[in-house]
Amino acid sequence: MRALITGIAGFAGGHLTEHLAAATEWEIWGNVIGSGDLRFVRPGARAVVIDLRDPQATLNLVEQVQPDFVFHLAAQAFVPQSWADPWDTYETNLRSQVNLFEALLKHRPSARVLVIGSNEEYGLVAPEQLPVREGSPLRPDSPYGVSKIAQDYIGLQYYLSHRLPVVRVRPFNHIGPRQGEKFVASAFARQIAAIEAGRQPAVVKVGNLSAQRDFTDVRDMVRAYRLAIEQGEAGEVYNIGSGRPRSIRNLLDTLLGFSTAPIRIETDPDRLRPSDAPIVYCDASKFAARTGWAPIIPFEQTLRDVLDDWRLRITENS
Repeated sequence: MRALITGIAGFAGGHLTEHLAAATEWEIWGNVIGSGDLRFVRPGARAVVIDLRDPQATLNLVEQVQPDFVFHLAAQAFVPQSWADPWDTYETNLRSQVNLFEALLKHRPSARVLVIGSNEEYGLVAPEQLPVREGSPLRPDSPYGVSKIAQDYIGLQYYLSHRLPVVRVRPFNHIGPRQGEKFVASAFARQIAAIEAGRQPAVVKVGNLSAQRDFTDVRDMVRAYRLAIEQGEAGEVYNIGSGRPRSIRNLLDTLLGFSTAPIRIETDPDRLRPSDAPIVYCDASKFAARTGWAPIIPFEQTLRDVLDDWRLRITENS
């Protein structure tokens, strides 16, 4: 069996590669958009340098790999960047997926496909609508959220129109080691590790600490992705998350508790979003009933691993 992971050099792509290599005997392939990303491809995978926005290159990739499973992770995934350049997010996320689906219809229409949506599809959730269920209203409050709804519904359309076996998931916030420093847990951990190493003043810059989100370890999340593509019902959509809200303040305090350095907190206006739902968490019971999945890595262990990862990165770069 062959698995194709688009965006294999990314945060989730790397962890998914490691999980599939350990849990299956599948041959693992993936794409990266630039040659510099090849150094981030985890051992055990074959990477091809192509841009999915190029339809011919995408056709060639699918024809070459002939995948049985496709995990479509490639996307512009940073919400603030979508406000800075909305069209780049729309073009990257939509064009890439359409090209991939057209290539699959031509060369591998039997491949099972996992479309990765986002909790950002739900956007501004009213308190009476919590926890968020798959049938909750979609009220995106960012260009990124709009792009993920489009990806979600493109997946549904290709299933309904062409019977392409697409399973859709809406993962809530996932964190873990090797995540980019633009994302909240990693951003805090990088600053704390830099302070410990004497690389910056003893001040952590923060945004909105009162927001509450549903955090899951990326290693639990990629395990869910495998179960979804193996056991999920084609045409269906599933929330994936812990089902427990935690404040950004709690996340920061937990990380600070792992550090012995005296650290001050300072609000940075540039880290505040134009729109930010106060609290969001999911009901993942539909997915649990289908697959038996549940997160198993404790929140505190995840954050300790994130901080240790940044300590190592900063030591290696010093």
